[in-house]
Amino acid sequence: METALTRLTGVRHPVVQTGMGWVAGPRLVSATANAGALGILASATMTLGQLRSAVREVRSRTDAPFGVNLRADAADAGDRVRILIEEGVRVASFALAPSRELIGELKEAGVVVMPTVGARRHAEKVAGWGADAVLVQGAEGGGHTGEVATTVLLPQVVDAVDIPVVAAGGFFDGRGLVAALAYGAAGVAMGTRFLLTSDSTVPEAVKARYLAATVRDVTVTRAVDGLPHRMLRTELVEALERSGRVRGALQAVRRAAGYRKLSGTSWRRMLQDGLALRHGKDLTWSQVLLAANTPMLLKASMVDGRTDLGVMASGQVAGVIDDLPSCAELMERIMKEAEDTLRRLTASR
Repeated sequence: METALTRLTGVRHPVVQTGMGWVAGPRLVSATANAGALGILASATMTLGQLRSAVREVRSRTDAPFGVNLRADAADAGDRVRILIEEGVRVASFALAPSRELIGELKEAGVVVMPTVGARRHAEKVAGWGADAVLVQGAEGGGHTGEVATTVLLPQVVDAVDIPVVAAGGFFDGRGLVAALAYGAAGVAMGTRFLLTSDSTVPEAVKARYLAATVRDVTVTRAVDGLPHRMLRTELVEALERSGRVRGALQAVRRAAGYRKLSGTSWRRMLQDGLALRHGKDLTWSQVLLAANTPMLLKASMVDGRTDLGVMASGQVAGVIDDLPSCAELMERIMKEAEDTLRRLTASR
């Protein structure tokens, strides 16, 4: 199935595996790439050396194109961009809009730039700065999310920009792919669906909890870091929602200390990162600390399997997923469903 996305990135199928922190590592990314989709390596929690090593590990596992997700607001974003260029990475994905200068540097080196946005005006901005494509996430998507559903946001963005648009938020099968294409998208991006594969390194007990969830078990809360965050309801989420400011601050400091030890980040840098998220928002100091060490909260669940101590970012589709195929099996299934759906639509005319 050829689309503007497959032509732009060189993949076989118009499907993107999103750069989920602690989840989208070399094993999942390479399995996705070998299955014909675009795997995106999550690099926000990596040092520069770890990023280079991870890119090389993916390269050792696959000859197919893949991408790397970067934090545009990271102090070392320029250094990370240069690693991507030096290592020949095909796609640079951003969770926040990159600067015009970063986009220009990547494009000059032949790297495809694909920022993620949650509003039409953001898509228009990055398109005007030269982005090659844009990934637009509706409210159904996991992690930090907006309020506008994909079915409303997607056509807005498609009509507003003249670059390929990838739809995210609520996609998990071939029917959704066809629906997105009908709206004018060039493909779909999926996070939770790829998390719930046999190639994902997330602990099996954590995967089982996702599989047991219903759509009503996926919630949006501001209790973690003051921003709308879609995740499974866990013990930690419930505790944070019940906590007063003092108790919440103590929990935040304890978890921040753990993240500082893990990452080597200074207290000053953590507060700077948290304050950057606080800008223009009414966050308590405990939320500032939680915002700065959200990676630690994700690691607790996604790596350590401690769902009682961590958060479990999740799209609403977790409530309708009930199996753990390999990436190859998943892509074969999705493309067959898409072909069957298109065939039925054609036959009914």
